[in-house]
Amino acid sequence: MDIFDRIKKDAGPLGKYAEDAEGYYIFPQLKGELSNRMQFNDKEVIVWSINNYLGLGNHPEVRKVDGEATTKWGLAYPMGSRMMSGDTSAHYELEKELAEFENKEAAVLVNFGYQGIMSAVDCLLSRHDVAVYDAGCHACIVDGLRMHAGKRFAYKHNDISSLEDHLAKAQKIVEKTGGGILVISEGVFGMRGDQGKLREIVALKDKYKFMFMVDDAHGFGTLGKTGMGAGEEQNVQDDIDVYFATFAKSLGSIGAFLAGDKDLVKYLKYNMRSQIFAKSLPMPYVEGNLKRLRMMISMPELKDKLWANVNKLQSGLKAAGFDIGGTNSCVTPVYMKGSVEEAMRLVYDLRENHRIFCSIVVYPVIPKGMILLRLIPTSVHTFEDIEDTITAFKAIKIKLESKAYSEAVLN
Repeated sequence: MDIFDRIKKDAGPLGKYAEDAEGYYIFPQLKGELSNRMQFNDKEVIVWSINNYLGLGNHPEVRKVDGEATTKWGLAYPMGSRMMSGDTSAHYELEKELAEFENKEAAVLVNFGYQGIMSAVDCLLSRHDVAVYDAGCHACIVDGLRMHAGKRFAYKHNDISSLEDHLAKAQKIVEKTGGGILVISEGVFGMRGDQGKLREIVALKDKYKFMFMVDDAHGFGTLGKTGMGAGEEQNVQDDIDVYFATFAKSLGSIGAFLAGDKDLVKYLKYNMRSQIFAKSLPMPYVEGNLKRLRMMISMPELKDKLWANVNKLQSGLKAAGFDIGGTNSCVTPVYMKGSVEEAMRLVYDLRENHRIFCSIVVYPVIPKGMILLRLIPTSVHTFEDIEDTITAFKAIKIKLESKAYSEAVLN
């Protein structure tokens, strides 16, 4: 069987649903201005699926800077990779302010979050090194580790005993190879919403001598007194050796960065293949992200409003009897029991009859028989949005438990 024959017969775990689900359940199209309410399938819906935590993606001040920068520079400037011809003082200015905000010596920009951390993982590890990572880590980390020629171990999610078991094995290996150990966790796990146990991981550093990398995509801008992230929230920011965050969540933009000590950042800057061989981040994104960062720092009321919404949504769901797991972040999962078919009818009911748009996750991402509805509250949501959503969730819960979604047709 050649490659073309194989892909025609095996579309993959999601691709097999393409004919029936594309455009509605998979690759849905939200229309209108970025907001708490948008258009889906020609109807207004309350949107809980956009990672625009602080409402900066469509803030008038941000749009003004985005527009002015695009008019001034266009989307092509600077041309080429930063190493060859695409460097500017604006890139350095953004990196400097990011490093200062994260209390690190230096920072380096990357074009995309997924690409950036995947490339950083590949860059940091040699075949003599061992990677030990949380089994719940994002696909971008897993893909980076797939390129690693040495050993890698996944410890049970947020299980420090499991981590230590793997660290003991890793230590024996590096004693023979002369390599080092890289431990990777997320600041906030984007599906479950629980924070990584950063404090407990850091406590093992003296015993096992490892470098610690944290993907804080969902913690940056949302956690900690200043919004520095999960490291500040858990009072271990100084013990994170490689700090990573994306602009796609709290800043509502494109791009990402890595921060750490000067030697580390210099090594990444000169060795990350995805940046050496890729075009520089265009100037409108650089200037737009600098504006967003400054607004995030100078306008703490955005984070305050976000958390007022988070607390109201999560407390309201729990009071209504919903299982939201162990989330201690903005990410709000709602766990229910049902089949894939029931999940699809439930979501159809939510969107068409209750005008609620949220992400749905089913097997194989989570165990069979489970349904996960994932809500992302933002600072632009209103208490009315939250009340309407909880009312809708109560209605679908009754239907799900009464097996109404087991029927072939849903009116």
